Amino acid sequence: MDLERLNNGREAKTTFIIVDAQSVSNTDTAEHKGYDAGKKVSGIKRHIGVDTQGLPHFIEITTANETDRKGALQGIENHKTNLSQVKVVLADGGYTGKPFAEGVKQRIDATVTVAKRNELHIFTVIPQRWVVERSFSWLEKCRRLWKNCERLLNSSLHMVILAFIRILLNRS
Repeated sequence: MDLERLNNGREAKTTFIIVDAQSVSNTDTAEHKGYDAGKKVSGIKRHIGVDTQGLPHFIEITTANETDRKGALQGIENHKTNLSQVKVVLADGGYTGKPFAEGVKQRIDATVTVAKRNELHIFTVIPQRWVVERSFSWLEKCRRLWKNCERLLNSSLHMVILAFIRILLNRS
């Protein structure tokens, strides 16, 4: 990622990330399952943190019953060295709350900004939040990732990493 950022005229380490989670249905072969009651999905959850170009700086895979906040904090904890320069974390309404903001501050010394919609039930593009949604749509173009076909969470993680590698290779 650092080389791609340098090729685009950016600093090697990002100072701003956008976090979000995506619930994905499992096939019957999956060993780890959870249920996301909010989205009514039985499967896994992909938590990612991307920069303004949509490049991932952390990827975490959990069962779907994990909250967005807990998965993001777990991803931030596991990838602290990648996120050492981050000063601002942008998130949606699912990440509101003092415990999440304090957890981010404690792990990488960054502040959390929550982007909220003005009106409920009306679709509007929230500035800068669309970048993480675009990254999820890039993953959806990979046939194997439209549903979780892997038995283990670690295999799912590596399939997502391979998809992002393919995206980077296609850019060059």
